[in-house]
Amino acid sequence: MTLPADRRAHREALVIEHMQSENVQEWDRTMKTFSHARYELPDGRVIDGHDDVMRYWLEGRRLVPDQRNELIELTHVDDRRTMIEFWLRGTPTTTGMPFEVRLWAVYDFDDRDLMTNERVYAARPTADQIDGRVRTDGSSVGPAPR
Repeated sequence: MTLPADRRAHREALVIEHMQSENVQEWDRTMKTFSHARYELPDGRVIDGHDDVMRYWLEGRRLVPDQRNELIELTHVDDRRTMIEFWLRGTPTTTGMPFEVRLWAVYDFDDRDLMTNERVYAARPTADQIDGRVRTDGSSVGPAPR
């Protein structure tokens, strides 16, 4: 890894800001961690763009108002990506039954050290998933268009 220590530290702080601002539902703060807001979810859904991501956050908190995350581990995968392992907890309004799920997320960064997406996984992602050759749901990305 050739990324200087100060840039790694900045990315770590940005990931923590992203997570903390999600926990307190300060969406403007969360949005500022992205240069382009995008989520790729474990079921294969892609939420792309400012308006769709904002809607995803708001709808999600209507269903699970107390949703929160807790960092377990943060790793610099390479010069472009950081991966976290985290707990996701909350209580859905539909069931009233609290849940706790261990998840992983890979953040890709641009040249300004802002996130370009968050890819969420239900199991530790494989090397092919981290590199973007396999989607979050395990399906193949396929050949590049010509």
